[in-house]
Amino acid sequence: MKPMWDNPRLLNLASNVLIGIAVTLFAYAGLQMLLRSPLFPLKEVVVRGELVNADREEITNALDGVGGNFFAADLAAVRGRLEQVGWVRRVEARRVWPDRIEVRLEEHVAFARWGDAGLVNTFGEPFAAAIDAAVQGQLPLFAGPAGTEAEVSRRYRQFVELLTPLGNVPERVVLTPRHAWQLRTAGGLELELGRDGTEAVEQRLARFVAAYPDSIGRLPQPAGAARRHVDLRYPNGFALRVAGWKS
Repeated sequence: MKPMWDNPRLLNLASNVLIGIAVTLFAYAGLQMLLRSPLFPLKEVVVRGELVNADREEITNALDGVGGNFFAADLAAVRGRLEQVGWVRRVEARRVWPDRIEVRLEEHVAFARWGDAGLVNTFGEPFAAAIDAAVQGQLPLFAGPAGTEAEVSRRYRQFVELLTPLGNVPERVVLTPRHAWQLRTAGGLELELGRDGTEAVEQRLARFVAAYPDSIGRLPQPAGAARRHVDLRYPNGFALRVAGWKS
């Protein structure tokens, strides 16, 4: 077997390997110098986006400590801290040459209350944030098993559309642990829709809305706090019960 120095092919291969290692080491050293260099200071963090509910002081506190080198600033950490601020749904962060980071915030838009203390945004995503009591009182109330927020939001929109002819808007939508649907409207109707099966709950509700003018709509309106409980789980009709309601 020939020695390596007598084998041009092996010599070329070894040379290429050594050159590759040297280039990698020089690149790494250059990167470290760039990240630590005082020649590229980060001078400004610009926050953009329409902020209505997010606390600006919380945002400022979340950005404390962002500074130093333009190239070394950790954008993932910046996004992570800002995503912990109440009402912030999504964060985009990018470097803008030569000395600025630009952050764009997207806020949650409250769509409904969820359970005792949570909120649901217009995308059907749950979130937690402080909200004015007056605004909170204007939102419908949703409840259901964890992970069903998007489904409840989607069904709510369908229920609103179906109830439009009655001029009645759902103020409460509940999906029970057995996946049965219950509605309560601002007009004093409690609707027991049951579960989806051979017939979707929307079909039951549509049938009830069509029959309402010639049935319940002809009855005297209950006085005071009385509410009308309607059970739509019957295949060819519904049952009505009028009783007092305590919220």
